[in-house]
Amino acid sequence: MKKRIGILTYRGEKGFNEQGFLRRLVREGKEMGAEVFVFSPQDVNAASRRIKGFTPGADGWKSGWYAWPDIVIDRYRYYPIEKHKNYLPFRKKNWFRYANSRFANKFRVHQVLMQEEELQRWLPETRLYRREELADMLKRHGVVYVKPTNGSGGRSILRVERRGKVYLLRGRTKNQGRKNAVLPTLSALTTEIERWTNREKYGEEQFFLQQGLDLALLPGRTVDARLLIQKDGSGKWRLTGVGMRIGPKRSSTSNLHGGGTAVPAGRFLAFRFGVQEAERILCECRELALKTVEKIEKHFGSMMEFGFDLGIDANGRVWIIEINPKPGRDIFRKLGQWDRYLQAVRRPLEYALYLAANDRIASRTG
Repeated sequence: MKKRIGILTYRGEKGFNEQGFLRRLVREGKEMGAEVFVFSPQDVNAASRRIKGFTPGADGWKSGWYAWPDIVIDRYRYYPIEKHKNYLPFRKKNWFRYANSRFANKFRVHQVLMQEEELQRWLPETRLYRREELADMLKRHGVVYVKPTNGSGGRSILRVERRGKVYLLRGRTKNQGRKNAVLPTLSALTTEIERWTNREKYGEEQFFLQQGLDLALLPGRTVDARLLIQKDGSGKWRLTGVGMRIGPKRSSTSNLHGGGTAVPAGRFLAFRFGVQEAERILCECRELALKTVEKIEKHFGSMMEFGFDLGIDANGRVWIIEINPKPGRDIFRKLGQWDRYLQAVRRPLEYALYLAANDRIASRTG
């Protein structure tokens, strides 16, 4: 009998987000012998234990009624705003067996990881935004990033640099517009930042400060590594792949959505640090990811995949910048690594099928 996999995500008036990826998930699941459909909280009829599910058709998405899924993959990207108000109450009902537990916002994740002494050396200093904290961190680090707790794709992030007696501000809005400013005083800087955060935040979202790192491995460019780690069809964590992202000139981030480009990690790091040091860095990145997901599962429950944004500074030191529990995998397409991209799509399905086939292991997670 076919196993039934539901993909939970947001569906609004304009349909689903990340439609290309969802289409690929459904198609690959079908090839793997599973029945896969996409749904949102409003599509569930708990009384009849049936779901209005969606699958891709020739002219868009087609809907139909499906029986209760054996396993659900949660791809819902939550923001604390009105249109997402039903997600958390829905998720807490725990009607389904989930392949991935609920996670936390970026600042809360940092707080949790800081409790683990063996991870602290890889974590840049991070504090909730307050004027006095900004002044203190700028004095000590020279560069500070202002980030939203629920942001993604490099949106709504400001890079703040103290240069002599002035402050340089650079960033991108949530609509990918660029922001550049030179502020003459700390007071003018904080006024501008608070105007920005009030405009950019979703609902009651908070912003936090993160220590700036020297990630200009190429002159005038921000460079970081995107590492994807996933559970496979036997429930084991595996490194799927890693690539480097190079931001546009004068960009505060390296994100591909903001105009960044992707290059192979081994080749780039060998060019910058030499072959032996590049191998050491890549090995450290892999071991760090494996060590970190172990700690995350201790705090949050069983997870399925993570995208790690890792900074590698000019001295070859590795830093954890961000961890995303619902990552994209476009970097492999950008690199032309089609087999790796396909593996990155299929691994969540393989893991979901593994859970569905092993009731003892697939205990309900909230």
